[in-house]
Amino acid sequence: MNKLVLMTALCLMAAPLLGQRIADFELMDVVSGKGFSLEQHRDSKAIVIVFSSVGCPFSKLYEDRVLELQKKFSAESVAFAFINPHTGQGEDESTTKMGQRAREKGYTLPFLADPDQSVTKMMGVSKIPEAVVLTSGPTGYAVAYKGAIDNNAQSAESASVHYLDAAIQNILNRRRPSPTTTRAVGCNIRFH
Repeated sequence: MNKLVLMTALCLMAAPLLGQRIADFELMDVVSGKGFSLEQHRDSKAIVIVFSSVGCPFSKLYEDRVLELQKKFSAESVAFAFINPHTGQGEDESTTKMGQRAREKGYTLPFLADPDQSVTKMMGVSKIPEAVVLTSGPTGYAVAYKGAIDNNAQSAESASVHYLDAAIQNILNRRRPSPTTTRAVGCNIRFH
């Protein structure tokens, strides 16, 4: 088996499949200092996790779009959180810098530190920003959508397909998101 085939097979094995169950986790919110877990949001219709960082320029391009989506769906019982898979990887990604960024932008959603990247790896995420939408059911939490926020990183006004918004709308209307996966564009996650 050549290296590319082996690496692809390993990546596919690590990435959660649509509908795959995701274990509960708890990460610290650098703004409030409190823990955030899926179990705390069991009654939410969806839990939207967006992997982001302080230093990735793509995160900055999408930050306001995610905050707008959170505002749009807050009354619909949809929980949102940012997770930083680069927590502690240099001064720019310190919890102090994360907190500063959250306060500067007026985050009303948690900004979670994932210093050991355990949640990032469990979700099979490879890009920043990348969204994972989870739904809860009697057997736990399942991936309903994974991928891009929309189809234009450079300009929100030029985006013609709003993948994350559509996925959330479908879930709220008791339909399966379509598409269920898209390719996220952004900074590569630096795994350690």
